[in-house]
Amino acid sequence: MPEHEQGRFLGLPYDWRRPTRQRIKSRAWNPDDPRVFVPKAFGWGLSINFYALLRRLRLIRGTR
Repeated sequence: MPEHEQGRFLGLPYDWRRPTRQRIKSRAWNPDDPRVFVPKAFGWGLSINFYALLRRLRLIRGTR
């Protein structure tokens, strides 16, 4: 992997690798990651871990 496919620029993460279903899923719905804002599966910036968001809003319980 070329060294500049992943990293940070101006404090925000970037990932220029081809997105995979697993990476997209792990960023959008990841019970193992407590962060609401996670690095995008592709591109520059942050996206939302909806599991962590719904958990913090107490709309779902902590069990999977």
